[in-house]
Formats: sequence, structure tokens, C-alpha cells
Amino acid sequence: MEHYFRHEYGRLVALLVRRVGLHDLEAVEDAVQGALLSALTAWAANGIPDNPTAWLLRVARNHLLDAHRRDKGRRHVLDDDADTREGDAEAPASPTFAGEVRDELLRMLFVCCDETIPEESRLVLALKTLCGFSTGEIALRLFITEANVYKRLARARERLRESNARMETPPLESLRSRLSSVHAVIYVLFNEGYLSTHAEHAIRAELTDEAIRLCTLLAGHPVGATPATFALLALMHLHAARLASRQDGSGGLLLLEEQDRTLWSAEHLQQGTTWLARAAQGDEFTRFHAEAGIAAEHCFAPSFAGTRWREIAELYAMLERIDPSPIHVLNRAVAVAEHEGARAGLAVLEGVVPPAWLDGHYTWDAVLADLHHRAGNAAIAERYREQALAGAPSASVRALLTRRLTPR
Repeated sequence: MEHYFRHEYGRLVALLVRRVGLHDLEAVEDAVQGALLSALTAWAANGIPDNPTAWLLRVARNHLLDAHRRDKGRRHVLDDDADTREGDAEAPASPTFAGEVRDELLRMLFVCCDETIPEESRLVLALKTLCGFSTGEIALRLFITEANVYKRLARARERLRESNARMETPPLESLRSRLSSVHAVIYVLFNEGYLSTHAEHAIRAELTDEAIRLCTLLAGHPVGATPATFALLALMHLHAARLASRQDGSGGLLLLEEQDRTLWSAEHLQQGTTWLARAAQGDEFTRFHAEAGIAAEHCFAPSFAGTRWREIAELYAMLERIDPSPIHVLNRAVAVAEHEGARAGLAVLEGVVPPAWLDGHYTWDAVLADLHHRAGNAAIAERYREQALAGAPSASVRALLTRRLTPR
């Protein structure tokens, strides 16, 4: 039920916003949340309806009517639309053409990435409004505080109201300028599914599936059919190929060297290589190309020991040049350590001062704990180990770190 609600949340918001306008975005979100809460009670008592999405759409619309009962103009919009739109949930998507985005959720993603919204607020707006992320999940995924999430969300909503943005698909040139922001939303959506910050679910396959679905739609649109989109799609398929092997029988996370490679999905691997080949056409090389290359090295290595760590380290170095980030330096240090030893990995990090958003984050502490332990620096390793375990976002991640960082 939670997976279904997560999937439908953004779609319902997109459908209703297109009817009533972006000035009512917060009211629409409240109405959709109310409909989902109503479903929990009604469906438990009466069973799931034949068309649950249409049921939710109707109940959410009624919540909006109640909220606007004193506003005859707004209610008129909803009343006029009721008969013609009641079957929206089952209606086939309109065909793609030059000025149109085929999927309602994807269309709304482009709207949320309006240039009038500050760049740092676009991602927060899309993740909260369309992907159903909590403020806590957004904060963990973007390395910011929940207070900053609220501020960015309020700023984005205000800019949308001020700009009087329309829900209709923007012109092609506007779509092109928003493409990188749409890529960023899809990328974060996938990552939250691949390694979730959720307290109870380490992997959320419904999020990875939705990210791949949206990116596939994007790749079929004239504006979205770019090497960057193809590389992002390749990256997600290659990572998704390993999902079935990333947990043990009790749901605990497994390290790459512990995974059963026979469980890796041949279909996702094939899709990943196909999209990676398409991404290689032309001269464009993006961060998604580098990351897809890294994922391919892991997927097609004969074993963990047989992984081409030198090539992976070189790809991380390329990623640093394209998209400078201490996270990429950290990952390169891991790859160098596998190829040349822990002291060589620590040398990569020598002199690197993590920014405030990364200093004390569990990933930084976990890597330093591992490298110092392997280099024989027991006291330093133990300090970083304790910090990493204290900062782990979930029980699953904490258990994984405990197993990986416990001296043997």
C-alpha cells in the first residue's frame, strides 16, 4: 500500500494542478494527502476498489471542493472538469509531439523546474510535491537541514505564484533549459530507492522503477533525447541490475563483495549497455557518462577481486573534473585503495578538508575508518568508526557499517 501511494501521489498532484492551476498547489497537496488517508480507512473496511486511482482522484477532488466551497469561481472550474476528466486515471497518454510532454508527472517535473525558481529550490519542490519525499528524506539526501528544506520549499512555491506559471507544457526552448534540473530530480529519486534514508526500508524498488520509467519517457521526447539522458538511463539500469542481490534473506544490506552475481538481472544489464552505447554517440561527456562507466566496470567484472579498479579510479578522476565534489574524491580514494593499498587511498584524501555539509557525515567517516584500519592506524580508525555508526541514517546502514568496520 505504501509503495502504491508513493507512486500515485505525484500523479494525482499533477492531474489536479493541471485543472485548478499552480496557485492552488498547497491546497492540491493537502487534498491528495487527505484522499490517501481516507483510502487507508475506506479500503480496509470495504476492500480496494476496482479502479483505485480513479477513486483517489474523485476523493481528492471532493476535498478541494470542500476547501473552496466559498470560492464559486474555483469550484466552477472543478465542476466543469468533473465529467470530462473522471476517467483520467485510465486514459491513454497522448502521443508525443514537438511541443508536448506525454506523461502528466513528467510534464509537472518540467513545470517545477521553472527558471524563475532558484536552482537549489527546484529540486526540493519536485521531490516534495511530485515524489512524495518527507522533509527529513530530502534533508538527508541533499546534505542540508530540514529547516533549509522548508525555506527552499516556501521560496519555490512563492516564485511559482508570483510568476503565474501555467500548467501547460512550456515552449520547447524552456524545456531545453530545464532539462538538467529534471535530470537532477530523476537522479535523486533513483538514489533514494537504491539506498534509502527510510528507517525501515533500505531499498525501495518502487522509487527506482519510477525513476527509470520517467527517464525512459524523457529519452523518447525530442527535447530529452540527449546523450546525458541516455547516460543517466544506462546508469540506472546498470545499478538496478544488482538490486536483487543487495539484501540477504532477512533484508539486511550486503556489500558488493558479498553479493551473488548470478542474481544480477540480465535484462537490466542489456538495457544498460544499449543505452550506454547510445550515450556514446557524439562529443558530449557528462557526469552521468562517467558514473555509468563506473557502474559498467562493476557489473561486468568477473568478480570483486577481478574488478578493474585502476579504470574506476580514472573514471572518478574524470568525474571530479566534470563535477567537482569531495564525494567523488572520497570514492576515488576507495578505488585507489583497492588497487594500490589503503595508504595510497589515504594519500588521495591528504589535505582534503570536507565542507561543512560533509564533515561528520557517515559516508566520510566510514571510508576513513576503513582505510585507517587497513593501514594499521587502529586508534584513528576506531574514532571514525564510532562517528560513522552514530551518524548512520537507518538500522540497515548501521548494521552494514558495523559488519564492514569491525576489526577482524
